[in-house]
Amino acid sequence: YHLHMKDGATRELHNPADMPDVMKIERIEEPWIKATILVPDEFLGDVLKLCQDRRGIQTDLTYAGSRAMVVYDLPLNEVVFDFYDRLKSVTKGYASFDYQMAGYRADNLVKMQILVNDEPVDALSVIVHRDKAEMRGRAMCEKLKELIPRHMFKIPIQAAIGGRVIARETLAALRKDVTAKCYG
Repeated sequence: YHLHMKDGATRELHNPADMPDVMKIERIEEPWIKATILVPDEFLGDVLKLCQDRRGIQTDLTYAGSRAMVVYDLPLNEVVFDFYDRLKSVTKGYASFDYQMAGYRADNLVKMQILVNDEPVDALSVIVHRDKAEMRGRAMCEKLKELIPRHMFKIPIQAAIGGRVIARETLAALRKDVTAKCYG
């Protein structure tokens, strides 16, 4: 990511944990790719919907027989998450996907932190588009709830932007069923 600071400086950001105070940032630019997708005609609608859902901008659509070649500009962040798996899923494995870097574009991006037991976990921090933050935060909290082993106490798992919690799951306490036996 490229951070354009209010003091005129430009910085590169490789890790969301290193992001400076939001008040010092004028704008954030994210990397974009030019994606070329070859797909059988019958799956074209599903591919177009997938690309639109990922904030894609269609730049070209051509046909070669019963196959379509779709060219989209997509944010790299949206492709890295699970794009390839979803593409193969909606096309039953028939689509092919190629991409090249297309530069950087400014957008409404924010740093989302994951808090486990009210402590931020830097390794789980991500830069996301503000419109997709709640959905992504909810998905991450649900997945962590499945992955973290249960303990003897409740563990809150939260996604937050700044100081505002946007998603929450609670890992229930592990309780053993203890029955008392009375001997008379």
